[in-house]
Amino acid sequence: MRKPADTAVPILPVIAERWSPRAFDPEKTLTDADLKPLFEAARWAPSSSNTQPWRFVYAFRGEPFFDALVDCAAEGNQPWVRRVSVLAYAVAKLHSDSGRSLWHNRHDTGIALGYLLLQATANGLAVHPFGGFDSDKVIAAAHVPEGFEPCTGIGIGFPGDPDMLPERDRLREVGGRERLAVSDFAFHGQWPAA
Repeated sequence: MRKPADTAVPILPVIAERWSPRAFDPEKTLTDADLKPLFEAARWAPSSSNTQPWRFVYAFRGEPFFDALVDCAAEGNQPWVRRVSVLAYAVAKLHSDSGRSLWHNRHDTGIALGYLLLQATANGLAVHPFGGFDSDKVIAAAHVPEGFEPCTGIGIGFPGDPDMLPERDRLREVGGRERLAVSDFAFHGQWPAA
């Protein structure tokens, strides 16, 4: 299902096409070859001082580890998360190798995830990043070492039929896309008076 953004001015088509569906085809499966370009795109994201603090832990549907990662998702996300082909969590490194705080870790990890999302969209895949998960469960399930923090859950797969979703999610799936106007977040010179 396509839901291109109704942009105010022309932007790159891959950006206009990217959105976060919940309907994933439970019959189709991604391969390692499908994931390689996504992680390669993330690899080349900008990074403060080239620290590259992002890490991804993932599993394919059908693997035992996949179920452990699903259990980390919030209960409300688990029904659609179970249908993704690959479930991943983006994890950010907290300190440099010399012990310096990487205060930009989530920023850089977010950019890497953004690159991954755009590559996935260009490749015809569906991706839904989500924040509804239990960080402690991700750390335990994936054996994330000290010094790293989970940031985002990521469902990756092939687009599915919105009719498979519960009513609330189906309505969000087929509904329009809305965003703030640029004037609501980009301020020339100074913050506007209240």
